[in-house]
Amino acid sequence: MSRTTIGIVLNGVTGRMGYRQHLVRSLLAIREQGGLPARDGSRIWPEPVLVGRNETKLAEIAARHGLTAYTTDLDTALADGANQIYFDAQVTAQREKAIRVAIEAGKHVYTEKPLAEDLPAAEELARLAEARGIKNGVVMDKLFLPGLRKLKRLVDGEFFGRILSVRGEFGYWVFEGDWQAAQRPSWNYRSEDGGGITVDMLPHWNYLLEQIFGRVEAVTARTATHIHERVDENGDTYRATADDAVYAVFELAGGVIAQINSSWAVRVYRDELVEFQVDGTHGSAVAGLRNCRVQHRAATPMPVWNPDLPAGEDFRGQWQEVPDNEHFDNGFKVQWEAFLRHVVDDEPFPWNFRSGVRGVHLAELGLRSAREGRRIEVEEDGR
Repeated sequence: MSRTTIGIVLNGVTGRMGYRQHLVRSLLAIREQGGLPARDGSRIWPEPVLVGRNETKLAEIAARHGLTAYTTDLDTALADGANQIYFDAQVTAQREKAIRVAIEAGKHVYTEKPLAEDLPAAEELARLAEARGIKNGVVMDKLFLPGLRKLKRLVDGEFFGRILSVRGEFGYWVFEGDWQAAQRPSWNYRSEDGGGITVDMLPHWNYLLEQIFGRVEAVTARTATHIHERVDENGDTYRATADDAVYAVFELAGGVIAQINSSWAVRVYRDELVEFQVDGTHGSAVAGLRNCRVQHRAATPMPVWNPDLPAGEDFRGQWQEVPDNEHFDNGFKVQWEAFLRHVVDDEPFPWNFRSGVRGVHLAELGLRSAREGRRIEVEEDGR
């Protein structure tokens, strides 16, 4: 069977997400399954070109996986006509410039979020991509998590009746780096380097809320830097200048109220690192990364408040597990497959730069809401 080979410039592949999720669990996994079927009967075959600043690390990764193409020179990789797609997994502060160069080179662009550090830059990238007629996309991996796909199935099947509210809890304890190494890079906690949980997570919550429940119309947020000092990768103590928690209320189209807490300074006492509870007139659901449980109104018990007696009900046991009903592949891989088919066969891909712009916009409004201490409507500034 013939192959349609697509050269993909992977910038930032030496980082955790670029290497583990995008190279190994997505593109190499696609190759291991023999590629993707294309409309013309051929197989779409991704050919990664590894790009980064450390040639030694790039060479090690290439050797580990039997790859030969790697370089520290982005311009050289983009100049090769065989490379049709540019992918960016760099730190946010480096992203805009590289994407601009890729757009000028005429490459289709797929990128980690956020699309850019601020709204004007994100809007400009979207405008440039549209003007050049290139295909573009932003990683929105959480839409493809098994638990969230089950939740979307419930919404599409009108399980909830009229949806009233969404409550989300996300986060875990990120070690300070003194007595135990931190499990996130230090730049995440420096605002001058593009760090902060608001700019990291609100773009996620925007696309999840928008594509499952409805567009965000207003936001009220409170940010915090709970841990003021941390220790970096070199063992040096530094001042945390970025927020490590954000507590936000989102008003959605149709009157749904969503409240989502995001924190890197919380210890987990729930089944999964992220959970969403959705309550509606006909039923409720709790969805995490993989699992989803429901309680229909006909099966809803009648709790009675009595603080004088111990709780006698197994509240968790009163919920029903939603079955898989299908095979759920790695979420990053699923979206990569969709983008490759978008490039090769022009199949629809709704997770584009414009969607990414809205995520950056919501993050900025969240920060502004926290700064000004007030509710802000999304369209308040005319966008």
